[in-house]
Amino acid sequence: MSSAGPVPDHDQPQGAQLASALLGVADPGPLLTAGDSADVFAVDDHLVLRRYRTGRDACNEAAIVRHVVAHGYPAPAVHAAAGTDIVMERLHGPTLLQSLTAGETSIHDAAAILADLHARLHALPLPADWDGPADGDAVVHLDLHPGNVILTEAYGPAVVDWCDSGIGRAVVDVALSALIVAEVAADAGGLYSHAARATLAAFLAAVDVDVVAGLDEAAVVRANDPALVAGERDLVPVAAALVRELVALATPH
Repeated sequence: MSSAGPVPDHDQPQGAQLASALLGVADPGPLLTAGDSADVFAVDDHLVLRRYRTGRDACNEAAIVRHVVAHGYPAPAVHAAAGTDIVMERLHGPTLLQSLTAGETSIHDAAAILADLHARLHALPLPADWDGPADGDAVVHLDLHPGNVILTEAYGPAVVDWCDSGIGRAVVDVALSALIVAEVAADAGGLYSHAARATLAAFLAAVDVDVVAGLDEAAVVRANDPALVAGERDLVPVAAALVRELVALATPH
């Protein structure tokens, strides 16, 4: 299974007036999913509306997604954005996590997909008109894990949930992905801990950056994630230690 997908083609119009008219509508459609800070509503088979419950402005997120899509990166097209709302293309397909746990995608291929998506993202040029925080020299997602990758027929593996995205350090972005997978592996009583450890080892072998160089900063970011509950937060240092252990085991002496 190839890790690289086809270049997205978002040129088909979805109706800009319809998308704009959905912004701020009290009932845009049935609830598709509820995240930690935002709800996603299914407008129809082609559109979703993502709405922040926290009052957060969605415009920087929309700007990043528009930028990456314009440069051929696989992500949903943004059709309209204002205030707390973004109207986006609806992507269809299982998540990489669902495909992995169902045995439809191998651990090796899942790791290769994640590594490839990181490499392609960090190779993109920076947006010229970015006015958000910038602490690095790469476009970063900061939550790129198997649950946020959809295996689409149209674009191949595509990345969703860009709420944490911005300009930052590529090594921190990769380290955060490693930490998120490592947290599952570090949960000894978890159903998927052994598979997560194998996925983590394969991912660390597939990336071409020094993950340890970004690990301390990534652990701070992760530990301060308001979406984590106490038990999950306690796993962060354990996960960081596991990442260091696996990197050391793979390093020739």
